Amino acid sequence: MSGPADEVRQAAAALVAAFGSSDLDRYLACFREDATFLFHTTDRVLASREEYRREWTSWVREDDFRVLGCETSGTVVQVLGDTAVLTHAVHTTVSTRAGRAELRERETIVFHREPTGQWLAVHEHLSPAPPVAG
Repeated sequence: MSGPADEVRQAAAALVAAFGSSDLDRYLACFREDATFLFHTTDRVLASREEYRREWTSWVREDDFRVLGCETSGTVVQVLGDTAVLTHAVHTTVSTRAGRAELRERETIVFHREPTGQWLAVHEHLSPAPPVAG
């Protein structure tokens, strides 16, 4: 029997898999409609799932943006009743008109357990990972 932390990990795995395959509909279905998004690549907080959809669509239209893959590591889950905070490192491969790029970032996703028992993301915050010392 899995506990809430495992359920959150499963919800996050589905979210990352959808994102990594550039499946916008499946990806956004992992979020509540009123979810918020804070990315270091945008100039504002995206205040809803629909606003994020419009932003993503503009990236595709203006720059041929496409996610080619996404992997995460170092996942930590904190469950606080019907809310959970998940943090992890994210390694994403994207394609744009400029070519292929490898992105290394850190991410926090806040989940809420809906009355149905499903964990949906309510906030996503993405920031650049610090340079690796070497």
